[in-house]
Amino acid sequence: MSPLWRDHLRIGLCPDRLILTGYRRGLRPAIAVRRIIPVESSPDAAHWQAAVDCLPSALALTKGNQTEITVILSNHFVRYVLLPWNATLKTDAEWLALARHRLASVHGRAADDWSLRLSETARQGPRLVSAADKALLDALGARIAEGGARLASVQPYLMAAFNRLRPRVGNESCWLVIVEPGRLTLALIEHGAWRAIRSRRIDAGWQTTLAEILERESAVLALEQPCTQVIVYTQEAFDANTHGAFRVRDLTLAAGSPSSDRTLAMALG
Repeated sequence: MSPLWRDHLRIGLCPDRLILTGYRRGLRPAIAVRRIIPVESSPDAAHWQAAVDCLPSALALTKGNQTEITVILSNHFVRYVLLPWNATLKTDAEWLALARHRLASVHGRAADDWSLRLSETARQGPRLVSAADKALLDALGARIAEGGARLASVQPYLMAAFNRLRPRVGNESCWLVIVEPGRLTLALIEHGAWRAIRSRRIDAGWQTTLAEILERESAVLALEQPCTQVIVYTQEAFDANTHGAFRVRDLTLAAGSPSSDRTLAMALG
């Protein structure tokens, strides 16, 4: 079957849910499946195991090998580090060695069990490192193969959201704020170049403290010129008018999208 006509299921893999958007392919791809599958975790298993074990429920919506699967990993499951440009590193292997060293210096031996992906952010710009458990990625591949579908890609949520927002961000300077239940991931982008990444736990009152969080992160980075432009991507209803000196735009949904799609933000294509 031609890829143009192959159905595509995007699955947001979270600790407490699977978020599904199914696209019927063709000249005008459209969302045909919208679903959220709750996940009940076990304290005796890896923190991602319950979500992976729920994949058969998602794959039941597919038509075997006629469906391509894209999995978006929650930021709860991914560690990020930004490596400054280094002209002395000539090969991908040298960059990878530096990334492993940097992660091991922070996380210790646990980093030995992580699979790393390096992404260029700009020509002679920082390299973005995404790290996820090898066991998680292996389990994903096995479950999807068992279901008769094809795993097209696995994407960290930060990058999936950024790629969706990139046309609207352009080369401007801004804080990119990606929100999930219990997790806030911040990326500072200056004139289109990545400057910093932070990921932290949050509670239900994060909106009231967002300005304080951004001010604190700005102080840690010792910014010469404060960045007050903020772009938010969140599945929660959001009030963009209560954040002090920060000018906040909620770009979670494209113009004309139904408000009900906000809960599917993680899996939107």
